[in-house]
Amino acid sequence: MPGANHSTVTQFILIGFSAFPHLQLMLFLLLLLMYLFTLLGNLLIMATVWSERGLHTPMYLLLCALSVSEILYTVAIIPRMLADLLSTRRSIAFLACASQMFFSFTFGFTHSFLLTVMGYDRYVAICHPLRYNVLMSPRGCACLLGCSWAGGSVMGMVVTTAIFHLSFCGPNEIHHFACHVPPLLKLACGDDVLVVSLGVGLVCITALLGCLLLIFLSYAFIVATILKISSAEGRKKAFSTCASHLTVVVVHYGFASVIYLKPKGPQSPEGDTLMGITYTVLTPFLSPIIFSLRNKELKVAIKKTFFSKLHPEKM
Repeated sequence: MPGANHSTVTQFILIGFSAFPHLQLMLFLLLLLMYLFTLLGNLLIMATVWSERGLHTPMYLLLCALSVSEILYTVAIIPRMLADLLSTRRSIAFLACASQMFFSFTFGFTHSFLLTVMGYDRYVAICHPLRYNVLMSPRGCACLLGCSWAGGSVMGMVVTTAIFHLSFCGPNEIHHFACHVPPLLKLACGDDVLVVSLGVGLVCITALLGCLLLIFLSYAFIVATILKISSAEGRKKAFSTCASHLTVVVVHYGFASVIYLKPKGPQSPEGDTLMGITYTVLTPFLSPIIFSLRNKELKVAIKKTFFSKLHPEKM
């Protein structure tokens, strides 16, 4: 992957948190708590789906896959970020930087593709309920999951290979807490930097907007079908199965748009760092909360499963 270029830089210095020298301990404690809660929340969802046979349906299996991608995405970035908050030397090797970028893009885009598949699952369930068992059969569901993970891996490989085949002649200070594309492009040298920058931006934005468009189309058909349901109770029940997914989509793409669609122009390193934290830490932190609180069936299953473990005599 990297190694075919002619860089003189062998390591980078991550200086994203240097702008907040007096807040680093407080940020460490806050981000650590949020990270642990993210891990716990996603593991709780996975354990509940695994133990409750009534939840062994495509919708909840996709939710499990989403939790796995979220855990792996945060593992790729946050532990390193927490260690840097307590360190005075924040160097990262060239290969380690490339690996972090690959895994963060792989799991980040896998997450987007899985949200798209979950939208398709709700579309089939509400708009074509009689064909649901055929369209979302175990084989079909496995195919969709495999395509999501393969697509994420391809995106990670394409972006990482494009960036790390550039030459880095120095300086080597990345104005971010992770190996993020825009600050790395600012350090690259050579005539093809602009081409790579435009190409990577186009690929990422096309993939994200493509996923978002498919989700919008799914919900356009879903809303049209729900409005045809005669009873108010039926409409409420149908929409309740989509509420948690739709909320996570709004949060995920809302923060992603701040990162990828912000206008060009002078940006302060402090602002870039704060925006990066919202997408890297806050979005994964909110996701299990939303699914646990807004999905009634999952909420009941969590209470039943873990209350029975704590108080078996009352069950």
